[in-house]
Amino acid sequence: MSVRALASALPMLDWARHYQRDTLVSDLVAALIVTIMLIPQSLAYATLAGLPPEVGLYASIAPLLLYAVFGTSRVLAVGPVAVVSLMTATAIGEHASSGSAHYAAVAITLAFLSGAMLMVMGLLRLGFLASFLSHPVISGFITASAVLIAVGQLKVVLGLSAAGQMHFITSAIGLTMVAFLFWARRGLKPLLLSWGLPARLADVLAKAGPVAGIAVSAVLTWHFEWHLAGVKIVGTVPAGLPPLSGPLWDMALLKELAMPALLISVVGFVESVSVGQTLAAKRRQRIEPDRELVALGACNVGAAMTGGFPVTGGFARSVVNFDAGAQTPAAGAFTAVGILLAALFLTPALYFVPQATLSATIVVAVLSLVDLRILKTTWAYSRSDFSAVVVTLLVTLAAGVEAGLVAGVALSLMLYVFKTSRPHIAEVGRVPGTEHFRNVLRHQVEVSERLASLRVDGSLYFANARVLEDRVNALVAERPQLEHLVLQCSAINDIDASALESLEAINLRLAEAGVHLHLSEVKGPVMDRLQGTDFLKHLNGQVYLSHFKAVSELAPELGAQS
Repeated sequence: MSVRALASALPMLDWARHYQRDTLVSDLVAALIVTIMLIPQSLAYATLAGLPPEVGLYASIAPLLLYAVFGTSRVLAVGPVAVVSLMTATAIGEHASSGSAHYAAVAITLAFLSGAMLMVMGLLRLGFLASFLSHPVISGFITASAVLIAVGQLKVVLGLSAAGQMHFITSAIGLTMVAFLFWARRGLKPLLLSWGLPARLADVLAKAGPVAGIAVSAVLTWHFEWHLAGVKIVGTVPAGLPPLSGPLWDMALLKELAMPALLISVVGFVESVSVGQTLAAKRRQRIEPDRELVALGACNVGAAMTGGFPVTGGFARSVVNFDAGAQTPAAGAFTAVGILLAALFLTPALYFVPQATLSATIVVAVLSLVDLRILKTTWAYSRSDFSAVVVTLLVTLAAGVEAGLVAGVALSLMLYVFKTSRPHIAEVGRVPGTEHFRNVLRHQVEVSERLASLRVDGSLYFANARVLEDRVNALVAERPQLEHLVLQCSAINDIDASALESLEAINLRLAEAGVHLHLSEVKGPVMDRLQGTDFLKHLNGQVYLSHFKAVSELAPELGAQS
């Protein structure tokens, strides 16, 4: 294998060759900031997935290391994220009870299955499949999921019992933590800057807000013995290296987990690639979606082998990594080292952390994902996209994350088929004094009674072929003096077999009516497929390179320059 091919397979070899001291310093600083942010998030998202807190740390080590080797984004930070954690809990809840050893084993199996699917999709270059998840569908899905997560965590934040009674101390801790975290996001850094702290130090301390909240609530719980008064705490968190693990080789279980794993894979991939492409564009860099599939697949397989659960590139932590100055994926590897040290030495300090504190961390994190502006935007611009958002949002809220996502994708595809089944077909005429042709209903153009020009704005396929037939039949019926009909094909990218049959039928009917059918501006790939077909052999007109040339020959009075 050549050096270039090896570098393509392992993107790490590309950036590692140019690694310098200044780059190392930037990556270390970014890693410190992201580590501070990722520790509380990992603990919280593990509990959201129904797993012990330490599993969140395990799921943040191997994936970060593997992404540094295989990933093509310089700043993407991989690990547990809110929406995927919720989808994990939903998928596993049908097969095991939360907190059991079997539950953890199913989570590992789900991560392995998701990783395997992502790697296969990457090797087959199926990254384009993510395009079927439109932005409105993803936005509606994430918004609804965030609402579900926040509502689900409120009972822990407020200390609600099964009878609906609120535990006063727990609710005080939870609500205070929520208020503090919301303030810390916007107000802590300006406050620290006003005190004269350097900008970089102020940024690090501001990102450490969740860690400070966890530390303070744990110390207060320990000092005042609130855990004896009914405040639920994290309890014993095992210290040590991530355990070696593997999936359950149960074919019945694997079949039942296949669809949830696929949905988790696609959602995680879309979220990861979206933030990766956005951040890469800001530095005039690029990522390769198909290689990202392989990288994310390796990350999930790595999580499965080290006691974790499904992971993907996180939006918030990736943005923080970018803003903190990360230059290469080595920042992620350094972050993994920081998380590993936390798993080895900091877990005893988590004993007295109130569960309400972790839930408050989740609530604040997911509420930032709620995007209600998409409703206003899509309503003003595209009612079909608005419908997709609303359906995805409502079905997700009412029936769960899997049903919501499937409903959104299904509706999007249905709306796409509906819109493309009625392509815009415009009769065009010549703009006086030019070689340009425009819609006769929108512009003052020159036309001829003997010649009609139709421009089809879209590819022709089985769902819209009859629409073109009906339009041509109506035009011929309205124009008894018509001698030539020219189809301007500049916007046609494809013609399938059904549409070809329709064109043959149109050609036959026009010939019987004494009208010649012509084509103009046929694209090369479309012409390649038409070559040698019976349609071109029996075409009673000609194929013109330009529409102006067709009109000039067939209706000379329109072709003259004025």
